This record gives sequence, C-alpha cells and structure tokens, in this order.
Amino acid sequence: MDSTVFKTIWLSDVHLGSRACRVAMLLDFLRRTRCDTLYLVGDIVDLESLRRSFFWPTAHTEVLRALLRKSQEGTRVVYIPGNHDDDLRALIGLNFGGIEVLGRAIHTSSLGKRLLVLHGDEFDEVIKHGAAPVIGAVAYRSLLCLNRFVHWLHELAGRPYWSLAQHVKSKVGKAQRYIESFQRASLKAAAAAGVDGIVCGHIHKADLLTRDGLTYCNDGDWVESCTALVEQPSGELALVTWRPQVSAASIAQPLRDAA
Repeated sequence: MDSTVFKTIWLSDVHLGSRACRVAMLLDFLRRTRCDTLYLVGDIVDLESLRRSFFWPTAHTEVLRALLRKSQEGTRVVYIPGNHDDDLRALIGLNFGGIEVLGRAIHTSSLGKRLLVLHGDEFDEVIKHGAAPVIGAVAYRSLLCLNRFVHWLHELAGRPYWSLAQHVKSKVGKAQRYIESFQRASLKAAAAAGVDGIVCGHIHKADLLTRDGLTYCNDGDWVESCTALVEQPSGELALVTWRPQVSAASIAQPLRDAA
C-alpha cells in the first residue's frame, strides 16, 4: 500500500469510544500516511462518552494498535490529553509503549517556526463570559446522530461524505462568534509563550490562518469533518481532509489571512 509521507501530523478530537467517531476514515488515514512525528492533540479517547454509555468496537482497538505500531516503527508519538480524556492528564510526563504524554509541547518546524501545541479546552474558561455555548450538549449529540444518518444515506447512494454537523454550525451566528473568540484567545496564548503560532483542536473546526504575524492552526476532528494538520517535507503547513476513496487532498481554502 502506497503511503503519503509527511514530516509531522497533528490529529485531535477522534473520540474513540463514541459512536460519532468516523473510525473507518481514520484507520484508512493512519494506514496510508507516514511521518516523523505524530501529535495526538486531545480527545483521542472519549472517556466521557464511555462513562455515559460503553461503546468499544474492534475497529477502535485497531486505531490504538495502529498508533502503537507507528511508535514501534520509529515515529515519535506525543499524546496531549484534552477535556474528554482529561483523566489521562494524571499521566503527563510518562511514556507508555513509546508514546509520550505531555500537557503541551513546542514544535519547531523544519523552517524554524516554533508552534505551541495544546488541546485548547483551557480557552473555554477565558472566553466563557463573552461567548455563549455553540450548541447545547443534548442538541449537539442529536446533531451528531443525524450526521451519522446522513453519512449512511450518502454511502448507500455512493456519494462522497458530507458533514451535516459542520454545515449547521457554519450557519449559526453564535457558533461563528465562538470560533472567532477561541482563535483570539489561542493567539494571545501563543504571543504570551513567545512562539510563532499555535496548534490546537477542541472546537471541531479546522482552520489555518495568520493574524498579527502569528499562525493559528486548528487540526479539526474525526467526528464531523475528518481533517488533519500536516507539515510537508518542505516544512510548509497544510490542512488535509480525508476520504477512504482518495489520498490526501487539500481542503477548500486551507490558508487565509484574517481580516
């Protein structure tokens, strides 16, 4: 099987243990890509969902095996827990099967750009007084159920994957204001850390932009959009979306300057 080679890959918000995880697409991505360093930027295992209703099919175990295999084959794998796998923060500083568990990291690209890497849930506290929740928890779970149904219909019809959840959130004004607030809080943290930019996840909205000389990278998720942030062999950053029938393809407008 041919592999697409990257220098670095960032993945987050996989939500293993949740029925919403697009596990087939994720396994295809892991099997068809190689990299020197793989950052798992939080919410990889959805412990909250598992506590609510246990769900763990064989395919979810296969994802963990694929990650361990990459580590054994020489890929540096760094796990940065998020809010849905918050219990794993007790393991920060330890190494399991070659996988490092860190609270945050600084990644230096081959072009010399220093990037702060963290999940991003800490920014909820910063912006909670200025932005309403995007969608209530119950409503969001219902939306993801509808998203799975639409995915099933598209598969039956032989049509490409399309995310209803992403479409709905793109039409909600409060969601857009929350995303903008999250971006501002993230870039403020990057400036405070004295780095060139930030890589995060958490909000399930992939983006790559430059504002005030700082780079904001959100690697998206594997629940709604199936996206990853990658560092090309040249050192350039890019966002990719993944579909089982294709290899890496740039998402629409992956890089833009903020107003």
